Amino acid sequence: MRKMNLATAVVLALAAPGPAAYAQTSTTPDTRVAATNAVSPGIQLDEVRASKMIGSEVYDVQNRKIGSVRDVIINKDGKVDAVVVDVGSFLGMGGKNVAVPLSDIKTDNNRLALDKTKEQLQQMAEYRLEDRSTGAGSSTSPVEGGRLGR
Repeated sequence: MRKMNLATAVVLALAAPGPAAYAQTSTTPDTRVAATNAVSPGIQLDEVRASKMIGSEVYDVQNRKIGSVRDVIINKDGKVDAVVVDVGSFLGMGGKNVAVPLSDIKTDNNRLALDKTKEQLQQMAEYRLEDRSTGAGSSTSPVEGGRLGR
């Protein structure tokens, strides 16, 4: 009888389902990467924080300071429409804001560089950060000057 109970127990143990298994879909490495990169875990090499960009000085290709980033304009789709550069001001007075495409700004040794001269930027149309008819632009950005990435 004892042999029968042991044999029955072994058969039942082998026939019994194992630990509860959960349905899993097979994923290839590419789909796992896409799923985890929906929001990257940290800043990437090709990304720049807007908070570090605002207030940063902008230089021309001859390494001359031509202005500083005043603001970053984002459209309703979440894409950057323009980077507003303050050109020609001294202690915050006398200059004007101009808008340049983000693609025109390059990072060089942790600094922002633009392939335009100060004179070319001063000839551009002024960009108004406030629109009195819509109320847009009434908030102020925190300005932290200096080099990009601090």
